[in-house]
Amino acid sequence: AMAAALPPAARAPPGGAAGRAAATGPEGAAGPGGVRAEGAEGLFVVLGAGLAAASHPLLYVKLLVQVGHEPLPPTVGRNVLGRKVLYLPGFFTYARHIVEVDGKRGLFRGLTPRLISSTLSTITRGSVKKAFPLEDMEHVSNKDDVKTSLRKVVKETSHEMMMQCMSRVVSHPLHVISMRCMVQFVGREVKYSGVFSAIGRIFKEEGILGFFVGLVPHILGDVIFLWCCNLLAHFINTYAVDDNFNQASVIRSYTKFVMGIAVSMLTYPFLLVGDLMAVNNCGLRAGLPPYAPAFTSWIHCWRYLSAQGQLFRGSSLLFRRAPVPAACFPID
Repeated sequence: AMAAALPPAARAPPGGAAGRAAATGPEGAAGPGGVRAEGAEGLFVVLGAGLAAASHPLLYVKLLVQVGHEPLPPTVGRNVLGRKVLYLPGFFTYARHIVEVDGKRGLFRGLTPRLISSTLSTITRGSVKKAFPLEDMEHVSNKDDVKTSLRKVVKETSHEMMMQCMSRVVSHPLHVISMRCMVQFVGREVKYSGVFSAIGRIFKEEGILGFFVGLVPHILGDVIFLWCCNLLAHFINTYAVDDNFNQASVIRSYTKFVMGIAVSMLTYPFLLVGDLMAVNNCGLRAGLPPYAPAFTSWIHCWRYLSAQGQLFRGSSLLFRRAPVPAACFPID
């Protein structure tokens, strides 16, 4: 979950001008640096796949909550003020329910297309970074060089945005398949039983555009996240952190990470809308009424969620308040 809050650049595979130079060696000749670069890229792919596998149960439960599937009743509890409230099941309770229904392997429903999507994303980022290397710029932190520093941030962010958008486009079809495999838990369907059969079914029923439903809100969320995170971190490091402070470099190294967590909450509705559009009106119960109407566009989906006060549904899996008063559930 923390990795999701990090800026895409923080999760990017190595590459760029330095990586390409190391890979080719002097005068473009292949050398030991090329082996190291390829090994590093392979390591990033493996680490990305490992992270995706480890976090899959969390994202699986989150998706089921996002589509509005609540198979377990809320429980009565008290908030910090001592008032009685209803709490919906958290991650661990929900995960136990999935295990009871599908067994432990059920927690990894849809993992295969997600691993392929993660691998494609990592490889694409590395390839784009090599094809369009970013020129190294000297670190600037002095307030007298604000224009130069801001120009550096804009250039780096634009480069990150290009890599992220390309990787999102390439990996999104497998993301759609993964989402649909997971939400089959709601209606106990077996419509999407494998990657290749799912590709054929989507192409037959929805055409090529069926692989890219929900892509626009995801890309918008990525772009807004990158620019807000990087610009906020830049202005904080420039104006709020004094160069004379002996821990200034340490504070600056964590600024972008903290801003990433904060900005990820701002852009969460884009993630929610994108995921809902990926499963909406695709023939699965989770994408049809009563869970949601058949949306005509992602803007329609956004407006519907906004009217219901549900734009942040699934953003927290620990303490989930039920939208029902607990006055009729005494616990004394």
